[in-house]
Amino acid sequence: MFIFLPANTANTDSATFDHVNTPTAYWEIAVTVAVVLLTTALVTVVALLACAGAGKLARMDNASYPAALSRAATTLAAVITLAALLT
Repeated sequence: MFIFLPANTANTDSATFDHVNTPTAYWEIAVTVAVVLLTTALVTVVALLACAGAGKLARMDNASYPAALSRAATTLAAVITLAALLT
C-alpha cells in the first residue's frame, strides 16, 4: 500500500475494489500533516544535538559559560535557518 493515495479513486467495479471507492482526500491531508510534524520534530532534535555539541566543544575550548551559551545559540539558529531555507 502506498503512503500517498490518489485523490480521485472512481471505480465502476465496486464488488472487487471496495476499498478504492472510499474518499482518500482526508487520508492525504492526515499523511501530509504527519509528515510535516515528524519532519519538524526531526529538525528540532538535530538542531538541539548540534546546539549541545557546540556548547560542549566551546566549554572544552575553555570558553566561559556565557560564551559557550552564545555559540550554542548561534548554532541552533543556524541549523533552524538552514532547515527553513531547504524547505
